Amino acid sequence: MKLSMLLWMTTLMPQPVANQACLATTVYLEARSQSTVGQMAVAEVAMRRRERGQWGNTVCEVVMAPHQFATTTTPGSFEITNVEAFHKAWEIAGRMIHVWQLPANQRSAVVPRADHFATVAIAPAWSRNKPSITIGDHTFYAVN
Repeated sequence: MKLSMLLWMTTLMPQPVANQACLATTVYLEARSQSTVGQMAVAEVAMRRRERGQWGNTVCEVVMAPHQFATTTTPGSFEITNVEAFHKAWEIAGRMIHVWQLPANQRSAVVPRADHFATVAIAPAWSRNKPSITIGDHTFYAVN
């Protein structure tokens, strides 16, 4: 399925399903080759951003904020072809949405306070002197 079709379909879905689809798509695009923990960390960053409301009030708004996640930087013609990887991303997205429905003091965090991440191959200007955790091919930062 083309990325553009999947993201368009989320606009027609009920909010809970749309949120899971948007988060699963983000996990797939950003971290499908990473460990489960690395994929959970990507989802956690999106959920933390949604909770803070700075990038949007729904998961879909957060992951579709311009130039924040791969959902907006990947061409719409990109084909989501690895069904197994997408299924895993879907399960992780559902699990993370459930965790973020709990009170903050009952959540277990993979990357505490992290609200940004980047591949280890780059060091964005915003990452300098910020607390970080590296998991697989990504470094997660507490920027805000």
